[in-house]
Amino acid sequence: ATRTKSADVERADSGIGQTPARKWRNRASEMLSSLQAWEAHRPCTDCGERDLPVETDVQNCNQRRADLCEKCRKCRTERKESVLEFVNTEASYGEDLRIIKEEFYLPMQAAGLLSQEQLLGIFSNIQELIDLNESFLEILQEEIDQAFDQGDDDLMTVCIGEIFLEFVNMLPAFQTYCLQQSSSVNMLNTLEKEKELLRIFLDVSQNDNTALRRMNLRSFLMAPLQRVTKYPLLLSRIIKATTEYHPDHSSLREAKSRIESHLEHINMKTKQEGNTWTLRSFRQDSKKKREVINIEMRETALKTVGWLREETRFVMEGSLQLAQPPDGQWVKKGSKTLKFQNMQVLLLVNMKRVSESSLESAEPGPVKDAVLVLIRDKNNGKFHLLREPLRLSNCIVSTDPDCDDTFELIEIRREAFVFRDSDRAQTHHWFRQIRRYSRELGSWKKRRNALPNIMISTPHTRP
Repeated sequence: ATRTKSADVERADSGIGQTPARKWRNRASEMLSSLQAWEAHRPCTDCGERDLPVETDVQNCNQRRADLCEKCRKCRTERKESVLEFVNTEASYGEDLRIIKEEFYLPMQAAGLLSQEQLLGIFSNIQELIDLNESFLEILQEEIDQAFDQGDDDLMTVCIGEIFLEFVNMLPAFQTYCLQQSSSVNMLNTLEKEKELLRIFLDVSQNDNTALRRMNLRSFLMAPLQRVTKYPLLLSRIIKATTEYHPDHSSLREAKSRIESHLEHINMKTKQEGNTWTLRSFRQDSKKKREVINIEMRETALKTVGWLREETRFVMEGSLQLAQPPDGQWVKKGSKTLKFQNMQVLLLVNMKRVSESSLESAEPGPVKDAVLVLIRDKNNGKFHLLREPLRLSNCIVSTDPDCDDTFELIEIRREAFVFRDSDRAQTHHWFRQIRRYSRELGSWKKRRNALPNIMISTPHTRP
């Protein structure tokens, strides 16, 4: 009896009576209901909406992909299909390029049907396009395989835009081929009329060679033109199915803009050469004409310096004001006394390739050379150089606190130039970039160990 009474007292003194316990049970029940309600309507991981359907079947609930709403599920499916279409069509295009080489070029070369000059005139830079396609397709396929191996069945980790931008140097190769297409077809037509053996070879190949799918050589030679005009369409489809929060969204848009600008540039070049045909144009506004101008200026700069395109990096480019002071006392008089003219300026850096892979070569390697190319504004539809490029290894770059809206570049033993931008902050950015490469490449590095001996003055002679 005593033990029971003690137990009753302890239970009563524990602080939880019947009424509080009931309240806690009710609160726990309400919390569980709230959690279940939130689970049923939790936000979609892609768009953040809360319109997820309530799953009654436990198995279906577990199979639901990453808590997606119905709209985002469809978008992921469309994006996956678009990515696979991009890769598969790139593989088909590469197969057509190999057919051109293996079924036409090599047999015609081996049989001596055409001279090497005639073959080059018809097939242009087909080997360059083949090499670029193989490298591009290899990286794309590796990304697809890696995504599947990591359980990414929707291919959300595959960034087509980033990969495309890494291989953006393939666009000038397309341009070279497209600009020669008209002359290539004309040469083929002429030779086919003159050489009976060539005509027989082409007819037999089309009718008896099953690899050609009964297509003639002219149809296969159109493959690069068709491929380069299809890139904007394929990229647009991927962009449409890619949420703006995806890490590849901005790269996809930039890649699409790059290819559209190159198509516009190719069309402009064809008109300048008097050709009547043009590629399909996707540009619907004129605000990005600057990109086309930049492409043309880069071509002019590369042709001038003679560097390989894959080893060249365009650090900065844009419009600057330039003046050539008659003497070194212009700082005291002020920059207002100088006569400035508008100039297009490009800062080019020649980088040593780290690896043969295009992706790996994008990593910064040792700087071999750096130049500043000065181009006058367009005259009669063409760009003209002001002078030969300024090699920064032979230049000294400086600024003065009294004229902080300008900077001076002195070519050793030659000329001096004063530069400025309409925006003071941009002027400082140009100055820092040019000074950086001038210091890295300057001959002062060779004298560095001797500088202390020159600069230190000793009051007494050494014993």
